[in-house]
Amino acid sequence: MKQFTVWVLAAAATAGAADGPPAASVLQDANLRQLRTVHRVFVDRLTGGETAAQMRDILISSLAGADMFILTENQERADCILRGASEDLVFTEVHQSSDGINAHANLGTGTRSSGYGSGSSSRNNSAGIGVGENESDHSAERRHEAIAAVRLVNKDGDVIWSTTQESLGAKFHGASADVAEKITARLKEDFEKARKLP
Repeated sequence: MKQFTVWVLAAAATAGAADGPPAASVLQDANLRQLRTVHRVFVDRLTGGETAAQMRDILISSLAGADMFILTENQERADCILRGASEDLVFTEVHQSSDGINAHANLGTGTRSSGYGSGSSSRNNSAGIGVGENESDHSAERRHEAIAAVRLVNKDGDVIWSTTQESLGAKFHGASADVAEKITARLKEDFEKARKLP
């Protein structure tokens, strides 16, 4: 009877696992296999601020240089559409601090006496000390930051690949160009993984 109970529990666990969602690695492999079928891509307009159109052009240039697939301006001919959002911000970061020390001390005594018909006497002592120091620091640094979140969508509307990249700029090019290069590098890396799948 114990063997039968163990067998029923094992069968129930296996059946329950089959009904659950597929493992993340299975989904990732399925999406990578779909990447292998992509030959022509349309880069859609990116949502975001005024710089989104500029980011789209930089991204197209970066993807064209990678020679992974044909880029098209005709959406109907594309196997996939690259969609997403981007923002490129230039701002000033301000830091301000202030420190101060002050100390004051005063001491005073005074005596005055005067009587009718006699002389008057007066004595007065006073002392004072003061110390003060204040220090203030103000710095402003101009910063440049870009971010983009993009995804490849197939003709069925399924997202088969996505990434989010950001940059504060690189040594030899700006933040937007660096983000475009990071997106291209990530896509190229995933294309290589897709080619190695059985």
